[in-house]
Amino acid sequence: MLSCATWVLRAPVSPQHPAKLVTFNLDSPRAIASLIDHTLLKPEAAEPDIARVCEEARRFGFASVCINPCWVPFAADTLAGAQSKVCTVIGFPLGANETAAKLCEAELALSHGAKELDMVQNVGALRSGQFDSVRDEIAELAKLCHSRGAILKVILETCLLTADEKIAACRLAAEAGADFVKTSTGFSTSGASVADVKLMRETVGQAIGVKASGGIRTLEILREMVAAGATRIGTSSGVSILTGFSATEGVKAPAPLHAAHVPGGDPDAY
Repeated sequence: MLSCATWVLRAPVSPQHPAKLVTFNLDSPRAIASLIDHTLLKPEAAEPDIARVCEEARRFGFASVCINPCWVPFAADTLAGAQSKVCTVIGFPLGANETAAKLCEAELALSHGAKELDMVQNVGALRSGQFDSVRDEIAELAKLCHSRGAILKVILETCLLTADEKIAACRLAAEAGADFVKTSTGFSTSGASVADVKLMRETVGQAIGVKASGGIRTLEILREMVAAGATRIGTSSGVSILTGFSATEGVKAPAPLHAAHVPGGDPDAY
């Protein structure tokens, strides 16, 4: 296996890359909303649930709505003219698909209106030391995204990796031209941690973004993730995070669009 210490992190070439870190006003509901990918990836989510998260994204000004690929056309229509973008997942949640399958899935998502893709890296290939394969797959997806004016985030699934493997994964994603590295799917053994976000930011420097996702349910945790280096937050608790501000901030939860709820009731672990 190639030693991580021998690698050189090359600057990515995509114009979409956040080339430098910015300062966020974490006392502003709107600024916080602009960091959040408002997420609903439960398999049992129905059309009214997707409509609800789209309406919440439009109202609160979330960065994106992150939904499963089958809902991309509906979300793109629902969010037409809104600031919030449509984000979907590729090779989710295991990352064990063949590259051709991930590319086909990405092509469909982009053609249906997705502007941000969160792909799961091939965790098994990474842990097997197949670094060229992992890098090449990410590079192909990044090239496709950038040709359509979209951005690519690479989900590492940090809970399954050693510290050295996390560093290797971050460097591979950056070298391949990804726009973000991301902690977790929210569907494995654990989600984001401050330590992992800090390690990821230290590894990629200011070259690309870092997205923290998995178990971020409060404003306090969100602030900790941003302080550690996150520039995007994936959470299904965006509305409750924002409504934690006082009523004088002018943030109120929207009325439900329908009486039904996603089974389970509470926000999921994402």
